[in-house]
Amino acid sequence: MGEPLKETKAQRIERLKRELNPWEHFQEILRFAREGYEAIPPEWLNTYFRWWGVYTQGDGVGAVGGKGGEGRAVPYFMVRIRIPNGILLSHQLRTLADLAERHARGVADLTVRQNVQLHWVRLEELPALLQELVRCGLTTMGACGDDTRNVTGCPLAGVDAEEIVDASPLVHAATRMLNGNPAFYNLPRKYKISITGCRVWCSYPEINDIGMTALRHPGTGEVGFSVRVGGGLSTAPHLGVRLDAFVRWDEALPVLRGISEIFRESEVLRQNREKARLKFLFLQHGWTAERFLAELETRLGLRLAPAVPEEPPEDVYRDHVGIHPQRQEGYVYAGFAVLRGRITPGEMRAAAALADRYGTGELRITTMQNLLLLNVPRRRARALAGEAEAAGLRLDASPFWRGTIACTGSEFCKLALTETKGFARWLVEELEARLPGFDQHVKLHVTGCPNSCGQHWIADIGIEGKKVKVDGRLVDAYFFCVGGAVGRHQATARPIGYRIPAPEVPEAIERLLRAYLAMRREGENFRQFAARHTDDELRALLAGEPLAAVARDPSPGRPPHGVEG
Repeated sequence: MGEPLKETKAQRIERLKRELNPWEHFQEILRFAREGYEAIPPEWLNTYFRWWGVYTQGDGVGAVGGKGGEGRAVPYFMVRIRIPNGILLSHQLRTLADLAERHARGVADLTVRQNVQLHWVRLEELPALLQELVRCGLTTMGACGDDTRNVTGCPLAGVDAEEIVDASPLVHAATRMLNGNPAFYNLPRKYKISITGCRVWCSYPEINDIGMTALRHPGTGEVGFSVRVGGGLSTAPHLGVRLDAFVRWDEALPVLRGISEIFRESEVLRQNREKARLKFLFLQHGWTAERFLAELETRLGLRLAPAVPEEPPEDVYRDHVGIHPQRQEGYVYAGFAVLRGRITPGEMRAAAALADRYGTGELRITTMQNLLLLNVPRRRARALAGEAEAAGLRLDASPFWRGTIACTGSEFCKLALTETKGFARWLVEELEARLPGFDQHVKLHVTGCPNSCGQHWIADIGIEGKKVKVDGRLVDAYFFCVGGAVGRHQATARPIGYRIPAPEVPEAIERLLRAYLAMRREGENFRQFAARHTDDELRALLAGEPLAAVARDPSPGRPPHGVEG
């Protein structure tokens, strides 16, 4: 007899999921905390913890410090707190500040999915941290793992002067329906949903597994939703496919559930972890929008109304920074630009205090890693601005500060090739010094590996972390992708064949942006400029001379689990 076949990675994880629902075994985390790190079995350390938003922390070296594309872990954890629709109250933000200070060495990050991440959390402190979150109305449940991740929405829901509808009630209802529900703990892979009622689609529905965007029916005036499915970035970017359906408000939850069931029951997606997201039904298995809609309607037992014309947003900047009017007469909101999402306990406490003193204690996290304060009487806006500036909270900033996004990077992530948070700050400072008068909106996204947790595929300028040898040693480097966009002109950024060591990045971007300023047509933004230039031309502008293209090497290893891509 031959030797038994070894389990594939996908088979092993599928077996572990069938054997145990981690949401039903919280007492195991309590036991591990009592007995110590060595008591944690591999299946919990590498799989089950993620269903509780807990992920092993890297040693600071990143992927190259380990093997198989994943670096070494240290006995600390990243803890991700889900914030549906990014909606926070001041007392919750104070709790997060306290937890970051007590348990996370003062490190907290706002993420591109409106979450908050803490690092450096010790196992023995984990139960107290999780229980304190529950007491203030927050949870980590479902923030990682093969389940429904944080459901995102417009951070201005309910206050946006131009919104079609406040869709945040649906975000919360979808969260209640899917998160913690044993019927949906075991999905093929991570599962991301965005529901927005705004006109500018600021939660990026195009890159979610489900993206629902509000619109009015031209015949009846009824508010409903367009639905896109199969969006996602990572190493195989795919923008969501629009279904031929007008989904009424009371149909939204059944539609969400039906799509979730299609995903859950797609056995073909459980065969390969690298190709298990919903988008691979379209990329690998021949599904079309028509087939998907037919399957959905069969499950619903009804025909959805046909889609109606929609108006995807033009080149709208979606960072919400500054002071702007709300739909409520006489009130404004204030948007603080939080560079690369890194925020200190002191800044969180200051923002909470300002929310209480000038607003109604309501704050929001945005998908561009910023923080908003709502319901400020217009007459008090100037006083708020003065106090915010004194506290180090920026209501105004350069386009580079406002437009830069960064993933976790090798500081904490075992899959990253490059350090990103410190690099992003240095890059912004360099560009501010090199181009002090630059006043155009440019989205500059830094991602530490090909998995695109920094969303470089939808950036004007996206740089993807690599390693190159310089004088015989490996150093951080970046590969350039240019011209990404969402909305009416949606497109994934083009890999243009230019890769350089990290210290050379500011000079290259300076060359490109100076060329844009010198060569742009009247009224032309950077996206339009990039779209009318070839890859060879853009590469030459970055390099300062014509240069042969280099290939974009593939992902070095496994797809991400606990990261945000």
